[in-house]
This record gives sequence, structure tokens and C-alpha cells, in this order.
Amino acid sequence: VPRRNKAICSNLAVLQSEAGCNKENMADKLKDTGAISFLEAAVKISHTSPDIPAEVQMSMRDHIMRRTRMQRQTTEPASSSRHISFKRHLPRQMHVSSMDYGMDPPAVAEQPTSIGRIKPELYKQKSVDSEDPKKEAAKTCGKINFTLKYDYENETLTVRILRAFDLPAKDFCGSSDPYVKIYLLPDRKRKFQTRVHRKTLNPTFDESFHFPVPHEELASRKLHLSVFDFDRFSRHDMIGEVILENLFEASDLSRETSVWKDIQYATTESVDLGEIMFSLCYLPTAGRLTLTVIKCRNLKAMDITGYSDPYVKVSLLCDGRRLKKKKTTIKKNTLNPTYNEAIIFDIPPENMDQVSLLISVMDYDRVGHNEIIGVCRVGVNAEGLGRDHWNEMLAYPRKPIAHWHPLVEVKKSFKEVLGDPPQ
Repeated sequence: VPRRNKAICSNLAVLQSEAGCNKENMADKLKDTGAISFLEAAVKISHTSPDIPAEVQMSMRDHIMRRTRMQRQTTEPASSSRHISFKRHLPRQMHVSSMDYGMDPPAVAEQPTSIGRIKPELYKQKSVDSEDPKKEAAKTCGKINFTLKYDYENETLTVRILRAFDLPAKDFCGSSDPYVKIYLLPDRKRKFQTRVHRKTLNPTFDESFHFPVPHEELASRKLHLSVFDFDRFSRHDMIGEVILENLFEASDLSRETSVWKDIQYATTESVDLGEIMFSLCYLPTAGRLTLTVIKCRNLKAMDITGYSDPYVKVSLLCDGRRLKKKKTTIKKNTLNPTYNEAIIFDIPPENMDQVSLLISVMDYDRVGHNEIIGVCRVGVNAEGLGRDHWNEMLAYPRKPIAHWHPLVEVKKSFKEVLGDPPQ
């Protein structure tokens, strides 16, 4: 029996020592593990040891939550200096403006909410509604009916204004006093006008007008009809206009042909400023761009004499700034000048997609300031023919590409560019 007791006691001592070692190992593991593993171990101990008081369990949970909050705060550092320097150089490397960074956070903040998804649709609906009045105004300008016929023997184009329908009311009484002005552009000196018809929205004119014009010039002429509302005591109100660019659109003009056209909404008469012809040629190996100003035609008269003193100024633009400018000679007292002058710019091939040319036709004035007759622009970011002409020049290097370009009024954004900087 004593021997048995000694064995049992020795076994108990071994078990107690093993239990102590297990407790020490468990404590070390709890210290090394994170807050989540510690919380799981505490929960297991609480389940296996129901004798632990509830107050002790609550204090353990509070201690664990405080410890996890401290770890979260210390494990989320601010962005490193490398990231800050990368963001600082990003706008220069990627050509991104600083406005982009300011617009990103609101978009992220609005994504989780349903209101953020609905607002763009509401704004889109409002923008569509805001365009409806313009469309309705264009639809309510009415229609006009006229005929065209060309006399080959006398070389005369006959325009007969027949009638108009559904004109908008311009007077307080709900009616209008309409009449029509007729031009054969680009000539604005010869102008015809119908009689005024009182208090009607569906006038019948039935009047004929004759324009002497050679047959070979018909393709370059445009018929311009302007519909006005007569006012005896103030300025006449413009109802709308019709521009027929291709006179052979309806027929060959050998017989009288009836034409119906929608009257387009307009507040002022559109003025034809004329056209300019120039060629573009680029040499990639030399990095040389040559613009040859050939001639202009049908320019707008700027002087009292009915003529102008035109010259052409070409500005090289980059990011909205003028880098260089060059001019042609001045042609006196003419609306159809001929230049045949070359203007050369040195532009590396890698910068060709960043530049554009602004071609300005100017009227020279010896006393006052030189006036702008009209402008056109060519480049990758230009519109319509200006972009197509530029791309065609790049597609066929070392080959001059010539086109006619219509002149338009200068935009406000280009007025500062055209102005000469102070000396």
C-alpha cells in the first residue's frame, strides 16, 4: 500500500507539472496570437469552465476590445512618402488636371446610397427637358414653298416665292405681318424682297425674282431666304431662314421645279464671310510643316467702298497658347485676293498631335485697328474639315494637300490668342 500511494503521488505530481506546463504554453500562445484568436480562446475557456464569474468575462471582453482598437489604429499608417511623390508627379506624367482628384471622392461617397444613383438620371431628364423648347421652336417656324428655273439663253436664275404655312405669331393679336428677303450668296449686294402680307400666318406671295448668274457659277452659289415679321414702329423680327446650298438638289433647273423647305429658327441673318484655300504639307524627317496660302474668295466687305484690304495671319497654337505667328502680304481693294505664299513652322513629329493652326483673314486698316473677317482652324482637335484636312496631311507625308475652308466668326476663346501681345 505505501508503494501504491507513492506511485499515485508521483503520478499526480507528473500530471500537475504537465498541467502547469500546459497552462504556461497556453499563456504564451495567448500572448503571441492576435486579438481574434485570444477572444476565441477566452470564449472556449468560458464554455469549458462555467465557474468563471460573469464579471471576469466582461472585464476580459473590454480589455480585448480596447486592445483590438489600439491595434487597428497602429496597423493603418498614412500613405508613404513614395506614394505622395508619385501622386505629385502624376499630373505632369499623365497630363491629368488637379480637378480630377477633387471630383473622385464625391463619386465614391455617393455610390453606396440609392440617392446618388438616382440624381444623375434626374439631371439627365432635366437636360432633355431643357432642350425641348428649342426643338419645339424649330418645329413651329413653318414651311415655305418656292420654285427654281434657269434660263440658259439669258443666263438668269428665276426664283418664285409661292407661299408659307404655319408661321409663328409675333404680334400680340396672335398673328404676324410676314415678308421674305431673297439672296443668291455669296453676293449680298443684290437683294430682293416680297410684299408684306398683313395679319396672316399662311401668306400667299406668288412673286418672281431674277438673278443673272453664269451657268458655271451655279454650283458655288447658295439660295438664302429670310422670313421676317414687319413692324412699323420698331425693328423687324426675324422668324427664320432657309439656305439651299445645292441648287441642283431638286432638278437640273431646266424646268420650273417646286421646292418645299422647313424654315429653320434664327434670330439674326447668317452672314457668309467667304472662303480660303490653302495647302498643308509635312516633312517628318525634317520636322517641317508648310502651309501655303493660295487664295480667298467672296470675302465680306469691311470698307465703305464695298471692298477690303485682306491679309492672312497664321498662328501656331499649343494647349491654347500661341507659340508663333506669321503673316502674308496685304492685297488692296479686293474681295478675291490671290497670295500663293508659303508659311513654314518647325514642329517635331512627336509634337504634331499637340499643336493646331488658327488661320485668320484680316482686314488691314491704316488708321484704326485691323479687323477680323473670319477664321478657320486645322489640327487633331479641330472640327469637321479642319480635322480631316490635318489627318489627310499626316496620312500623305511630303505631299501638299489643298482644300477650300469656309470662314467663321471668331470665338471668344480665340480673341486673346489673336490679339498681339504688348511689346
